[in-house]
Amino acid sequence: MKNSRFHTLQKELLDGVQTKLAETKSVLQNQDLTKLIQGKTGKDKTVVITGASSGIGAGMARTFAKLGYNLAICARRTDRLQALKTEILAENPDIRIELAELDVSDYEAVFTTFKAFQQQFDCIDRIIVNAGVGEGRRVGTGRFHINQRTAEINFISALAQCEAAMEIFREQNSGHLVVISSMSAMRGMPKHLTVYAASKAGLAHLAEGIRAEMIADNLPIKITTIYPGYIRTEINEGAPKLPFEVDEATGSNALVAAIESGVDEACVPTLPWLLLGKAMKHLPLHLVNKLG
Repeated sequence: MKNSRFHTLQKELLDGVQTKLAETKSVLQNQDLTKLIQGKTGKDKTVVITGASSGIGAGMARTFAKLGYNLAICARRTDRLQALKTEILAENPDIRIELAELDVSDYEAVFTTFKAFQQQFDCIDRIIVNAGVGEGRRVGTGRFHINQRTAEINFISALAQCEAAMEIFREQNSGHLVVISSMSAMRGMPKHLTVYAASKAGLAHLAEGIRAEMIADNLPIKITTIYPGYIRTEINEGAPKLPFEVDEATGSNALVAAIESGVDEACVPTLPWLLLGKAMKHLPLHLVNKLG
């Protein structure tokens, strides 16, 4: 009986993976970044990116600029934002960039900053909820305040960003909300990843709930959840290299291609993370632990 259930589960898993791979491939196959850049698919459009002073936030800003997007970038470190603006405009002088200092744990500031961007550009086409932290400690080891901050920044602050974004999009009756989750959101993770993974899972479910409402109300507002795999940035510089890890530029380009495709959800880079994501939902927990 156990073997029968195992083989049934195995077949369902393989069938599901094949179906999902086919669906995603059909959507993403035309999202060659070179073609998108040549076509300037973002011309006369504006994208807001939080946490844009470094890492994949800055990387996505560089790539979106190549597509012709105007940029509204925000983070705590305005000196880094200004340097990024100067760098991007040197290569893409035809776009417009506005920046703002924003600590996403200041919830009121999230609303005022997003609204200010809307007033500056008249219309916001896309908002990417990217700001977050990767800190975490084992639960029950006396480090509650570290885990509390991770939970608050990655979920409550993200909620504030989603609320502020959706207010704008409802007013415009258009827009594209993108949330950056994590592959770790697929399952509960051990050690320092426990709270981080839980916060990113909560964010993914939040986005899915908003998407469900947009479908139910037949509103023309797109919601996309991105699950990045291991991407090497300055945050994890010096740490041991991880399996399937890609560099920041490769990861950022893959993120932008997935976002531009307009899919509801995407594991990035698609391979191997789409396959691993499907497997993670069914594998025994002791095997999932190895990814943590």
